[in-house]
Amino acid sequence: MLTRAALVLLWLLRLLPLRLLAAIGNGFGLLLYALGRERRNVCLVNLARCLPELGVRERHALARRHFQAFARTFLERAILWWGSAARIRRLVRIEGMEHFEAVRGGPLILLAPHFVGLDMGAARVMQEFDIVSIYARQKNEVFDAVLYAGRMRFGRVTLLSRQHGVRPALRAMQAGRPFYYLPDMDYGQRDTIFVPFFGNEAATITGVSRLARLAGARVLPCITRMLPRGEGYVVRFLPAWEDYPGASIEADTRRMNAFIEEQVRQMPEQYLWVHKRFKTRPPGEASWY
Repeated sequence: MLTRAALVLLWLLRLLPLRLLAAIGNGFGLLLYALGRERRNVCLVNLARCLPELGVRERHALARRHFQAFARTFLERAILWWGSAARIRRLVRIEGMEHFEAVRGGPLILLAPHFVGLDMGAARVMQEFDIVSIYARQKNEVFDAVLYAGRMRFGRVTLLSRQHGVRPALRAMQAGRPFYYLPDMDYGQRDTIFVPFFGNEAATITGVSRLARLAGARVLPCITRMLPRGEGYVVRFLPAWEDYPGASIEADTRRMNAFIEEQVRQMPEQYLWVHKRFKTRPPGEASWY
Protein backbone atom coordinates (compact mmCIF):
# COMPACT_ATOMS: atom_id res chain seq x y z
CA MET A 1 0.00 0.00 0.00
CA LEU A 2 2.81 2.39 0.87
CA THR A 3 4.56 1.62 -2.43
CA ARG A 4 1.40 2.35 -4.42
CA ALA A 5 0.89 5.65 -2.59
CA ALA A 6 4.49 6.66 -3.29
CA LEU A 7 4.06 5.82 -6.98
CA VAL A 8 0.88 7.92 -7.17
CA LEU A 9 2.80 10.85 -5.68
CA LEU A 10 5.63 10.26 -8.15
CA TRP A 11 3.10 10.16 -11.01
CA LEU A 12 1.82 13.58 -9.94
CA LEU A 13 5.34 15.00 -9.71
CA ARG A 14 5.81 14.44 -13.44
CA LEU A 15 3.61 17.52 -13.97
CA LEU A 16 6.15 19.85 -12.36
CA PRO A 17 8.81 21.78 -14.28
CA LEU A 18 12.22 20.12 -14.02
CA ARG A 19 13.73 23.05 -12.12
CA LEU A 20 11.10 22.79 -9.38
CA LEU A 21 11.39 19.00 -9.33
CA ALA A 22 15.16 19.36 -8.97
CA ALA A 23 14.77 21.71 -6.00
CA ILE A 24 12.40 19.26 -4.30
CA GLY A 25 14.87 16.45 -5.04
CA ASN A 26 17.72 18.38 -3.43
CA GLY A 27 15.71 18.83 -0.26
CA PHE A 28 14.62 15.19 -0.31
CA GLY A 29 18.26 14.17 -0.67
CA LEU A 30 19.26 16.04 2.48
CA LEU A 31 16.45 14.30 4.32
CA LEU A 32 17.63 10.90 3.06
CA TYR A 33 21.18 11.75 4.15
CA ALA A 34 19.98 12.60 7.65
CA LEU A 35 17.73 9.56 8.05
CA GLY A 36 19.42 6.86 5.97
CA ARG A 37 22.16 5.83 8.36
CA GLU A 38 23.08 2.56 6.64
CA ARG A 39 23.46 3.99 3.13
CA ARG A 40 25.12 7.12 4.49
CA ASN A 41 27.71 4.89 6.14
CA VAL A 42 28.25 2.94 2.89
CA CYS A 43 28.74 6.19 1.02
CA LEU A 44 31.22 7.58 3.55
CA VAL A 45 33.21 4.32 3.67
CA ASN A 46 33.46 4.31 -0.12
CA LEU A 47 34.58 7.93 -0.21
CA ALA A 48 37.17 7.39 2.52
CA ARG A 49 38.63 4.41 0.64
CA CYS A 50 38.49 5.92 -2.85
CA LEU A 51 39.19 9.59 -2.18
CA PRO A 52 41.48 9.55 0.89
CA GLU A 53 42.91 12.93 -0.09
CA LEU A 54 39.66 14.53 1.11
CA GLY A 55 39.30 15.56 4.71
CA VAL A 56 36.42 14.35 6.87
CA ARG A 57 34.38 17.52 6.37
CA GLU A 58 34.98 17.42 2.62
CA ARG A 59 33.82 13.80 2.44
CA HIS A 60 30.65 14.59 4.36
CA ALA A 61 29.95 17.56 2.09
CA LEU A 62 30.48 15.38 -1.00
CA ALA A 63 28.24 12.69 0.48
CA ARG A 64 25.44 15.22 0.99
CA ARG A 65 25.77 16.38 -2.62
CA HIS A 66 25.64 12.76 -3.75
CA PHE A 67 22.43 12.10 -1.80
CA GLN A 68 20.93 15.20 -3.37
CA ALA A 69 21.87 14.02 -6.88
CA PHE A 70 20.60 10.52 -6.14
CA ALA A 71 17.28 11.83 -4.81
CA ARG A 72 16.87 14.12 -7.79
CA THR A 73 17.17 11.28 -10.26
CA PHE A 74 14.77 9.16 -8.22
CA LEU A 75 12.06 11.82 -8.38
CA GLU A 76 12.83 12.68 -11.99
CA ARG A 77 12.09 9.08 -12.94
CA ALA A 78 8.49 10.31 -12.95
CA ILE A 79 9.32 11.96 -16.26
CA LEU A 80 10.98 8.80 -17.58
CA TRP A 81 8.10 6.55 -16.65
CA TRP A 82 5.15 8.79 -17.55
CA GLY A 83 6.46 11.83 -19.43
CA SER A 84 6.24 12.18 -23.18
CA ALA A 85 9.03 11.16 -25.52
CA ALA A 86 9.21 14.76 -26.73
CA ARG A 87 9.76 16.06 -23.20
CA ILE A 88 12.58 13.59 -22.61
CA ARG A 89 14.24 14.66 -25.86
CA ARG A 90 14.08 18.27 -24.69
CA LEU A 91 15.54 17.47 -21.27
CA VAL A 92 18.31 15.12 -22.38
CA ARG A 93 20.63 16.07 -25.19
CA ILE A 94 23.16 13.83 -26.90
CA GLU A 95 26.75 14.86 -27.57
CA GLY A 96 29.44 13.01 -29.50
CA MET A 97 27.06 11.29 -31.88
CA GLU A 98 29.85 11.26 -34.45
CA HIS A 99 31.69 8.70 -32.30
CA PHE A 100 28.64 6.44 -32.39
CA GLU A 101 28.24 6.84 -36.14
CA ALA A 102 31.89 5.89 -36.64
CA VAL A 103 31.26 2.38 -35.27
CA ARG A 104 27.55 1.98 -36.03
CA GLY A 105 26.38 -1.25 -37.60
CA GLY A 106 28.91 -3.65 -36.16
CA PRO A 107 28.81 -5.39 -32.77
CA LEU A 108 28.92 -2.63 -30.16
CA ILE A 109 29.11 -2.36 -26.38
CA LEU A 110 27.94 0.94 -24.88
CA LEU A 111 29.93 1.19 -21.65
CA ALA A 112 27.64 2.97 -19.18
CA PRO A 113 29.08 3.34 -15.65
CA HIS A 114 26.75 3.83 -12.69
CA PHE A 115 26.29 7.57 -12.58
CA VAL A 116 22.99 8.76 -11.13
CA GLY A 117 21.68 9.92 -14.53
CA LEU A 118 22.06 6.45 -16.00
CA ASP A 119 18.35 5.76 -16.53
CA MET A 120 17.72 9.19 -18.01
CA GLY A 121 20.53 8.60 -20.48
CA ALA A 122 19.23 5.14 -21.36
CA ALA A 123 15.74 6.47 -22.08
CA ARG A 124 17.18 9.05 -24.46
CA VAL A 125 19.42 6.52 -26.21
CA MET A 126 16.47 4.15 -26.64
CA GLN A 127 14.71 6.82 -28.69
CA GLU A 128 17.56 6.78 -31.18
CA PHE A 129 18.07 3.06 -31.72
CA ASP A 130 17.08 -0.38 -30.42
CA ILE A 131 19.27 -1.76 -27.66
CA VAL A 132 19.76 -4.73 -25.39
CA SER A 133 20.63 -4.27 -21.73
CA ILE A 134 20.78 -5.93 -18.31
CA TYR A 135 17.90 -5.76 -15.86
CA ALA A 136 18.09 -6.53 -12.14
CA ARG A 137 14.73 -7.64 -10.75
CA GLN A 138 13.55 -5.60 -7.74
CA LYS A 139 12.35 -7.25 -4.53
CA ASN A 140 9.19 -5.15 -4.39
CA GLU A 141 6.92 -6.57 -7.11
CA VAL A 142 4.85 -3.41 -7.60
CA PHE A 143 7.92 -1.19 -7.96
CA ASP A 144 9.57 -3.82 -10.18
CA ALA A 145 6.60 -3.80 -12.57
CA VAL A 146 6.62 0.00 -12.87
CA LEU A 147 10.40 0.11 -13.32
CA TYR A 148 10.33 -2.59 -15.98
CA ALA A 149 7.49 -0.91 -17.88
CA GLY A 150 9.31 2.42 -17.72
CA ARG A 151 12.44 0.94 -19.25
CA MET A 152 10.45 -0.69 -22.06
CA ARG A 153 8.65 2.46 -23.25
CA PHE A 154 10.85 3.47 -26.17
CA GLY A 155 12.24 1.52 -29.09
CA ARG A 156 12.66 -2.23 -29.33
CA VAL A 157 14.37 -3.00 -26.05
CA THR A 158 15.51 -6.40 -24.79
CA LEU A 159 16.19 -6.60 -21.06
CA LEU A 160 18.26 -9.56 -19.87
CA SER A 161 19.15 -10.83 -16.41
CA ARG A 162 22.61 -12.11 -15.57
CA GLN A 163 21.08 -15.57 -15.43
CA HIS A 164 20.45 -15.47 -19.19
CA GLY A 165 24.18 -15.81 -19.85
CA VAL A 166 26.04 -14.17 -22.74
CA ARG A 167 24.35 -15.79 -25.76
CA PRO A 168 21.31 -13.47 -26.02
CA ALA A 169 23.58 -10.43 -25.77
CA LEU A 170 25.90 -11.86 -28.43
CA ARG A 171 23.01 -12.53 -30.80
CA ALA A 172 21.66 -9.02 -30.31
CA MET A 173 25.04 -7.39 -30.97
CA GLN A 174 25.64 -9.51 -34.04
CA ALA A 175 22.24 -8.35 -35.31
CA GLY A 176 23.44 -4.74 -34.99
CA ARG A 177 21.81 -3.83 -31.68
CA PRO A 178 24.10 -2.03 -29.21
CA PHE A 179 24.51 -3.61 -25.77
CA TYR A 180 24.01 -0.95 -23.08
CA TYR A 181 26.26 -2.47 -20.43
CA LEU A 182 26.64 -1.51 -16.75
CA PRO A 183 29.71 -3.45 -15.56
CA ASP A 184 30.82 -1.58 -12.44
CA MET A 185 28.85 -3.06 -9.55
CA ASP A 186 29.80 -5.76 -7.06
CA TYR A 187 27.88 -8.85 -8.17
CA GLY A 188 29.73 -11.27 -5.92
CA GLN A 189 32.38 -13.76 -6.96
CA ARG A 190 30.73 -15.13 -10.09
CA ASP A 191 32.58 -14.17 -13.31
CA THR A 192 34.72 -11.62 -11.46
CA ILE A 193 38.37 -10.94 -10.79
CA PHE A 194 40.00 -8.59 -8.31
CA VAL A 195 41.51 -5.55 -9.99
CA PRO A 196 42.22 -2.06 -8.62
CA PHE A 197 39.53 0.59 -8.39
CA PHE A 198 40.79 3.83 -6.85
CA GLY A 199 43.73 1.79 -5.52
CA ASN A 200 41.52 -0.81 -3.82
CA GLU A 201 41.08 -4.40 -4.90
CA ALA A 202 37.53 -4.60 -6.26
CA ALA A 203 35.63 -7.66 -7.46
CA THR A 204 34.93 -6.67 -11.07
CA ILE A 205 33.01 -8.57 -13.71
CA THR A 206 34.99 -9.38 -16.84
CA GLY A 207 32.03 -9.23 -19.20
CA VAL A 208 33.19 -6.25 -21.27
CA SER A 209 36.41 -7.99 -22.25
CA ARG A 210 34.82 -11.39 -22.77
CA LEU A 211 31.95 -10.05 -24.88
CA ALA A 212 34.29 -7.90 -26.95
CA ARG A 213 36.39 -10.98 -27.69
CA LEU A 214 33.47 -13.28 -28.46
CA ALA A 215 31.51 -10.83 -30.60
CA GLY A 216 34.36 -8.85 -32.10
CA ALA A 217 32.64 -5.81 -30.57
CA ARG A 218 33.89 -2.26 -30.23
CA VAL A 219 33.55 -0.53 -26.84
CA LEU A 220 32.03 2.94 -26.92
CA PRO A 221 31.80 4.82 -23.59
CA CYS A 222 28.39 6.37 -22.92
CA ILE A 223 28.39 8.77 -19.96
CA THR A 224 25.33 10.61 -18.62
CA ARG A 225 25.83 13.83 -16.68
CA MET A 226 23.14 15.58 -14.64
CA LEU A 227 23.29 19.33 -15.14
CA PRO A 228 22.85 21.72 -12.18
CA ARG A 229 19.67 23.56 -11.17
CA GLY A 230 17.33 21.39 -13.17
CA GLU A 231 18.88 22.25 -16.54
CA GLY A 232 18.55 18.67 -17.79
CA TYR A 233 21.04 15.98 -18.70
CA VAL A 234 23.71 15.28 -21.28
CA VAL A 235 24.46 11.85 -22.73
CA ARG A 236 27.98 11.93 -24.15
CA PHE A 237 29.51 9.33 -26.44
CA LEU A 238 33.30 9.25 -26.21
CA PRO A 239 35.60 7.79 -28.88
CA ALA A 240 35.57 4.02 -29.17
CA TRP A 241 38.49 2.35 -27.42
CA GLU A 242 41.42 1.47 -29.61
CA ASP A 243 43.50 -1.69 -29.16
CA TYR A 244 40.70 -3.33 -27.20
CA PRO A 245 40.49 -6.12 -26.27
CA GLY A 246 44.13 -6.19 -25.30
CA ALA A 247 46.68 -8.69 -24.09
CA SER A 248 44.48 -10.35 -21.47
CA ILE A 249 41.08 -10.21 -19.79
CA GLU A 250 42.75 -8.93 -16.61
CA ALA A 251 44.48 -6.11 -18.49
CA ASP A 252 41.21 -5.18 -20.17
CA THR A 253 39.34 -5.12 -16.85
CA ARG A 254 42.03 -2.98 -15.25
CA ARG A 255 41.73 -0.57 -18.17
CA MET A 256 37.98 -0.36 -17.71
CA ASN A 257 38.25 0.46 -14.00
CA ALA A 258 40.94 3.07 -14.68
CA PHE A 259 38.69 4.69 -17.28
CA ILE A 260 35.73 4.78 -14.87
CA GLU A 261 37.98 6.36 -12.21
CA GLU A 262 38.81 9.17 -14.65
CA GLN A 263 35.14 9.81 -15.30
CA VAL A 264 34.24 9.71 -11.59
CA ARG A 265 36.83 12.36 -10.76
CA GLN A 266 35.12 14.71 -13.23
CA MET A 267 31.79 14.54 -11.37
CA PRO A 268 32.36 12.66 -8.10
CA GLU A 269 29.01 13.63 -6.55
CA GLN A 270 27.17 11.77 -9.34
CA TYR A 271 28.77 8.34 -9.00
CA LEU A 272 26.74 5.69 -7.17
CA TRP A 273 28.60 5.76 -3.85
CA VAL A 274 25.64 4.31 -1.94
CA HIS A 275 26.30 0.94 -3.61
CA LYS A 276 28.47 -1.52 -1.68
CA ARG A 277 31.11 -1.58 -4.40
CA PHE A 278 33.64 -3.37 -2.17
CA LYS A 279 31.25 -5.85 -0.57
CA THR A 280 33.14 -8.87 -1.94
CA ARG A 281 36.59 -9.01 -0.38
CA PRO A 282 39.62 -11.21 -1.10
CA PRO A 283 39.79 -14.36 1.07
CA GLY A 284 40.56 -13.56 4.68
CA GLU A 285 39.82 -9.85 4.47
CA ALA A 286 37.13 -8.46 6.77
CA SER A 287 34.07 -6.64 5.45
CA TRP A 288 34.38 -2.90 5.01
CA TYR A 289 30.73 -2.30 5.76
